[in-house]
Order: sequence, then C-alpha cells, then structure tokens
Amino acid sequence: MAVGGMIGGGIFSVLGIVIQEAGRWTWLSFIIAGLIAVFTAYSYSALSTKFKKGGGAFTFLKVTKHQELGANVAWVLVMGYILTVSVYAFTFGHYVASVFNQGSWLPRLLSVLIIVLLTVINLKGITKSALTEIITVYGKLIILLVLAIFGILQGDARNLSPDTGDAKTIVDAFIGAAIIFMAYEGFQLLSYDYEDLEEPDKTLPHATISAVIFVMLVYVVIFYGSTMLVGREIIIEEKEIALAIAGKKAFGQIGLYFLTLAAAFSTASAINATLYSTAKLMKDIAKDNELPELFSQENFNQVPANSILAISIMSSILAVIGSLGSLVEVASIIFLIVFSVVNFIAFKEKVKYRWVCFLGFIASLVATLIAGYYQAHDHLVELLTLLALILFIKILRSKLKLGS
Repeated sequence: MAVGGMIGGGIFSVLGIVIQEAGRWTWLSFIIAGLIAVFTAYSYSALSTKFKKGGGAFTFLKVTKHQELGANVAWVLVMGYILTVSVYAFTFGHYVASVFNQGSWLPRLLSVLIIVLLTVINLKGITKSALTEIITVYGKLIILLVLAIFGILQGDARNLSPDTGDAKTIVDAFIGAAIIFMAYEGFQLLSYDYEDLEEPDKTLPHATISAVIFVMLVYVVIFYGSTMLVGREIIIEEKEIALAIAGKKAFGQIGLYFLTLAAAFSTASAINATLYSTAKLMKDIAKDNELPELFSQENFNQVPANSILAISIMSSILAVIGSLGSLVEVASIIFLIVFSVVNFIAFKEKVKYRWVCFLGFIASLVATLIAGYYQAHDHLVELLTLLALILFIKILRSKLKLGS
C-alpha cells in the first residue's frame, strides 16, 4: 500500500519535470527527496506508535494540545491532496489520450471523466480488496522495471552525457528534489490506518521506511533506463507522457499500450485512494467543528458524500485549468510544509532516535524554502496563488469560528 501510494502517480507525473530542472543530476534529486521522505516516514511511524493512533499531522497536533495549528495544517493538507488528485487525473488523461491522438481537448475531458467515475464508485461505498491492491502495485512495478532494465541494457549511454552548453549543477539537484517531492507523499497514508494494522508498532515503521527506500531506487533505475532509451530532450518535450514514449521506443506500439495501461491503472488507483482518504480527513476535521457540519455527513453507504463531492469538483477544475508543472510544484510545497511540522512534533515529543526527526525537520524546511524560492523566481503566479489560498483558509476558518 505504501509503495502503491507513492508510485501511484509519482513517476508518471514528475519524470520530465525533474529532468528538465536537474538534467544529469536527476538521480541525485530522487535520492535527496527520498532521504527526506525516509526521515519523515520515521517521524510519522514514531508518533503513531507513541500515541497509539493514526490520523497523521491533524491527529498528532490535536493530541499534543495544538488544536488551532492542527486545524490550519489539516486544511492546508486537504488542499495538497486536492492538488494531488488533480495531478493524477491530469496524468491519466494525457496518457490515455496519447493512444487516440484526437486533439488537446481529449486529455482534459478524460481527466474529468476519471474523477467522475471514481467519485461514483466511492459514493457507492465500493473499495478495493487487499488482493486487488497487491495485483495493481506489482503489475505496474513489473512493467516499469522491465522498461527500465531494457533501457539500461539496450539503450544508448551517450543519452546520459551532458549536452553542449548544459549548465546543470548539483544545486539543480536540490531544486529538482524540492519541486517534485509529491512523488514521495503517499507513504503517510498508511499511518491513517494504524488501528487496522496487525502489530502496528512493528509493521508501520518497517513498511513505510522500506517502501520509501525501495521506491527511491525504482525511480533512479527508471530515470537511467528511460533516458538511455529516448534521451532527455524527448522526455522533457513529452513530459506529460514520457514513459509511454519510452515504452514505444523499446517495444513498439505494444510498449506504448502497456505503459499507457500501467499509467492508467496506476493513476486511477492513486486517485481512488487519495479521494477516499482525504474525504475521511475532511469528515474528521468537520467533527471537530473546523469545517461546516455538512462535510461530516455520510450517505446510506456510510461514505462522507459531501466531502467526496467537494474534493472531486475542485480537483476537476484544477485538472482542466492547470499545467502539470505548476500542479506538481505547488503540491510539493504543501507536503513539505506539512512534513516539516510532523518532523518537528516528533523531535519535540522526544521519540526514540529523535535526531532522525530533527534531520527530517531541517531537510524538509530547507526544501520548502528552495521550492518557494524557485516558485518566486520562475512561477510567481503559482506561488502567489498558494499564499492567497493559505490566507483564504485562515480567513474562512475565522469566519466559521465566529459563526459557531
């Protein structure tokens, strides 16, 4: 589940973006972001086992008597998940549309349709079995690793060489790590299910930390394999469907179909999981009177229907009007902010090996500042939009408090 949560839409969405920023240092970007995720995975599992409950940042802050900060973080986190759903839908639409080649309108339409379909499924209370999750995760892993290994064995190593005039430095590796961090965000969803795990105090840290390390290595291998197959320029130019292009280069039209199928199942699975988990989080926030009561209401299938509908509507709008780069980068900043808070809580609560939590706090904070600087330098509109949304959250929460 932790591996699926990260690879679900991660590598399909961010590969072209990070190569464009970090160039030949892309492998290091994936490792830097992965190490921040490892530190944070430890903090999440340490706090869950200390408090004997799941729920993530919102729960941790509530338990430690920081209700006001917890509510603010929870609202920001919901916004991050909405952006994540929009990224996955955007990626789904572009990969599936690449098979039909019917014009620029089709990817956006498919993005909305997949959200609508999964919204209906969630409203009916239909959830995937553990077996389905296992088959889905291993299926896409096999396809991705076959592509990567084929590229490493049969590709052209000269595609890894820096181009004439390539000015990318190790500094760009840190920028790349910061702006595509959302590729690692899925591991913490496992902490929400603390009460459902067998031997959670043992299972949770082992599962999340090993999953992050494994995914980090998979991302590096995929970078080398796909780049050796088609070259960095093509991946950057076709970043919305980079792996499908690599699949076609390796295995012809059948490779295009297989990679498109893997991307479709992977992103749809990630949308489904994120949609339901975020709706449950919104329900919990509403029960604490930090959201209107209507978001805590469930339908006859015991599903928080209003929350699911709200997430779906906002994600659909973003998937239609946004670009892949801006959606990924803003989502990455949001998760880095939240993970900075969780790492700091774990350090302050003096969990075992708290120095790991301190490293996680410093690393995620620095990455947040780097991503913020990058947005201010190259994507000022997106950064101002993020700041405006956070300010809107503060104002809306104050109005709700006054109203209650």
